[in-house]
Amino acid sequence: MNSFKELARQRRSHRKYTEEPVSQEDLKTVLSAALMAPTGKGLRKWSFAVTSDKTRIEALSRVRTHGSAFLAGAPTVIAVMGNPAELDTWIEDGSIAAVSMQYQAQDLGLGTCWCQIRNRESYTEGVSADSMAKEILGIGEDKSILCLIALGHPCDERKPQDEESLRWEQVIDAD
Repeated sequence: MNSFKELARQRRSHRKYTEEPVSQEDLKTVLSAALMAPTGKGLRKWSFAVTSDKTRIEALSRVRTHGSAFLAGAPTVIAVMGNPAELDTWIEDGSIAAVSMQYQAQDLGLGTCWCQIRNRESYTEGVSADSMAKEILGIGEDKSILCLIALGHPCDERKPQDEESLRWEQVIDAD
């Protein structure tokens, strides 16, 4: 990419991936972007769980009542986590890290899609998607999962964002 503006125009969610695995080098670059993301007070209290295990990914694709099925086709899934008891800005910090990974992946020619986990129900009544995903990934109860990021080589082409259709009416001039 020649500029961040162009990267922002090109970055779109991808829900379909080829079977080609994500290289370790690309995965490390994507995770480095998350680890460099700004956080409240510079505390860097988030954590990430990475899996390329097809059985786990298939199980993760069924953690929500709807909206997670696309995960099944991703070669890699990254859980973005924090400890709510440890830091009140864990959601904001995790969100910044997740978006940083998505832009870095786009720059590498990879596709991503955010799958919301926090405050989502699973297919099992009374069990949260968070609890189910933590069990699949072997994550302790001290962590909460904000989202799962699907990562892979996209098999669909998405048009860049159309700057002509930006919703400028949602910007309030406070001067």
